[in-house]
Amino acid sequence: MRNEVSGAPPDGASHDGAAQDVDTRLGARLAQLRAEGGWTLGELAERSGVSRSTLSRAERAEISPTAAMLNRLCAVFGRTMSQLLSEVEGESALLVRAADQQVWADRAAGFVRRSVSPPHAGLRGELVEGRLAVGADIAYDRPPVPGLEQHVWVLEGTLSVTVRDVEHRLAAGDCLRLRVWGATRFWCAGDEDVRYVLAVVLP
Repeated sequence: MRNEVSGAPPDGASHDGAAQDVDTRLGARLAQLRAEGGWTLGELAERSGVSRSTLSRAERAEISPTAAMLNRLCAVFGRTMSQLLSEVEGESALLVRAADQQVWADRAAGFVRRSVSPPHAGLRGELVEGRLAVGADIAYDRPPVPGLEQHVWVLEGTLSVTVRDVEHRLAAGDCLRLRVWGATRFWCAGDEDVRYVLAVVLP
C-alpha cells in the first residue's frame, strides 16, 4: 500500500487506476528530465536532497512523490509544480472545465492541489487551489524557481504561512503577497480544513 497517492483524492477503488496512471507518466517524465540533465541517480540525489533509492522508486512509479519531494525536484529542473504536472498531461487547451482540472494529492500530508489554470509548459502565471486537512503541515525547503511571486488568498478556514521565519496567520478573505527565495511553511492552523487560492507568477 502506498503512503502517498497522486491524482484525484481517493473515495473508492475506481481512483486507484487513475492515480497509478499519473504516477507512471510522472515517473517517466522525471526519468526523462534527469537524462536530459545528464545526471545519474546519485548526482540528482546530491542536487535535490532526495535519496537515490526514493528517486529510483519514483521513476519506476513504485511510490508516489510527496509535495515536498516534487518541490525539490522542480527546483533542480527549473519548473513550477504546475509546469511539471502539465508535461505529463495531453495537449494543452485554452479552456479547462472544472471537472477536467487536474487534481494531485499528497494523502499522507493531508494536502490536495487543484490546477485551476489551463496547463501549459510555457505559462508564467497560474492559479492553483489548495486544500489542507486539519493539522496538515507542509514545509518546502526552497522555491521551485528563486524569486517566485505568490499571492495566497484564503477562501475557507485559517492558514498559517511562514516565510523567512515570519509567521503570517490568514483568515477567510485575507490575502498574502510574497516573493519566495528560501524556505516556506503552509499549516492548517484552525479546527477545520483550509481552502485557498494560490496565484503564482514566474519572475
